[in-house]
Amino acid sequence: MTGPAVFLARARSQCVAGGVRCTGAEEVVARVFAVQAQDVEAAALGLRARARGLTRTAVREALEDRRTLVRGWFMRGTLHLVPAADVHWLLALYGPRLVSRAARRHRDLGLDEDVYGRAERVVVDAVAAHGPLTRAELAERLARVGVEPEGQAPIHVIRRAALAGLVCHGPLRAGEPTYVALRDWLPPPAGPQPAGDAAVRELVRRYLRGHGPAAPDDFAVWSGLPPGTARRVWPEAAPHEQGTDEQGTDEQGTGETGADGPDPSPDVRLLPAYDDYWLGWRDRDAAIPPDFVRAVRPGGGQIRAAVTVNGRAAGTWTGPRKGNVQVRMFAEGPDRAAADVTAETADVARFLQS
Repeated sequence: MTGPAVFLARARSQCVAGGVRCTGAEEVVARVFAVQAQDVEAAALGLRARARGLTRTAVREALEDRRTLVRGWFMRGTLHLVPAADVHWLLALYGPRLVSRAARRHRDLGLDEDVYGRAERVVVDAVAAHGPLTRAELAERLARVGVEPEGQAPIHVIRRAALAGLVCHGPLRAGEPTYVALRDWLPPPAGPQPAGDAAVRELVRRYLRGHGPAAPDDFAVWSGLPPGTARRVWPEAAPHEQGTDEQGTDEQGTGETGADGPDPSPDVRLLPAYDDYWLGWRDRDAAIPPDFVRAVRPGGGQIRAAVTVNGRAAGTWTGPRKGNVQVRMFAEGPDRAAADVTAETADVARFLQS
């Protein structure tokens, strides 16, 4: 069982405890490396929880104007926000694996290699000439080459083209994702890119920075790579294995690890649904009181938006899409924690209006 010192250290690595907050969206993603982004709004709220004074406008600017963050299919085949500078080597690492893993599903959807070859050309030519284009706009064009426009076939064609490094997510249009040509959206890699085991080692390094302390099996669960691969490249000792730098300080310069001392002052965060904090280790419920695991993880793959106090789940919350945040705490806490819950709730409202 993971003890309090370990999950508090992990929470600090994830920038959700110990007063650790970043100064912008790019700094958050550089620190934790990837932010779960199946839901764009939840991803933005996950950035907010780890930053100081972040606005929705700043998140949009990072994704669409500066293009320093990119949304794509990477770890576990799930959509994440990652640094734009890392997109090419991540696609080389994950693309072939994820395409191979989806081969049976592609066949079930009628996407054999002949059909896919025609469909890929349609997608690439369309976004190059007319992009950004939505899924529906691409589905209309794909129907002309025999891809059923209803159902899952169009998004599988788009996803496979993205995994091949041909297209990527572009700007939102009325809340709807669009797709663009990757070569037009991002510059080519600046210098040599890690490949093979070197790429996995780089991924391990980034993982430990945002999730340490951790073990190879934790990395395998988070990354979706085979446990044997993780063990083969795992460093015997790494400066960031505990989520701190070589001097034992967090990267905000506080000089405290916060893992072994007295109970710290309450640090309250409102984490969104499906936040990566609950997905980064083999024991995914270590920071949830046993009586309340089902409140946060009710089953069926669901992970609810949760209130954490010093990295430990203390309640759930709802209402971000309507702007009326409702918090339900598991138990009464100290007055100072209640005040911080109120402050965090107000900050979510501020962010949604920014």
